[in-house]
Amino acid sequence: MALLTCRDLCLGYEGKEILHGLNFSVEQGDYLCIVGENGSGKSTLMKTILGLVPSLSGDIEFGDGLVKGKIGYLPQQTDVQRDFPASVREIVLSGCASRMGLRPFYSKADKQLARENIEKMGLTELSKRCYRELSGGQQQRVLLARALCATEKALLLDEPVSGLDPHATEHMYELVKKLNKQDGITIIMISHDLEAALEYSTKVLHIGKNIFFGSKQEYLDRLDKTGFVSGKGGESNG
Repeated sequence: MALLTCRDLCLGYEGKEILHGLNFSVEQGDYLCIVGENGSGKSTLMKTILGLVPSLSGDIEFGDGLVKGKIGYLPQQTDVQRDFPASVREIVLSGCASRMGLRPFYSKADKQLARENIEKMGLTELSKRCYRELSGGQQQRVLLARALCATEKALLLDEPVSGLDPHATEHMYELVKKLNKQDGITIIMISHDLEAALEYSTKVLHIGKNIFFGSKQEYLDRLDKTGFVSGKGGESNG
């Protein structure tokens, strides 16, 4: 069974349709990049999968042990969030909140998981530092460690390298690739960087005027010289 399946999904806000007839599925271990024009509904799709925004119609099904409340999510940062006055450890540990149930305090296992993910992201020496004092790349690694505390199966990343310098961008992509290849975590990532998306992904979902879902090679075969797909492709928008 697929980890995530979207059938005839219609997206929008306050009843206003942005996108309709969206069909795709994600298997365990996939690295899916979502690309398309600005305003095409990429972030809305991600928020709808997470249950933060209701769909207008259609179905979203979870399988293979994945549940809505245990998906790691790294949203686009706002200026207010970048200035958040908490330590690295506190922010990463907050990713365990979905595991707490009715417990009022973090458990020993929660704290151990946070330490492991801080180490995995190369942040051990920064664990007591204030988040707002960190560089953009360091902050994104903190948020990635936090997202890892919420899941063992899937990460949803919304433009995770936006605003980062080339070195930090490459480092972030390599970390995500490692999580996918070595840890077996399924990646669903929104990207405006088509070149990077095609380098790292195994599958591509292109949304906008034309919709495509399929393998990276199938997407490359459909790209025209302007960088957009021709035709509807895949099983989408049917």
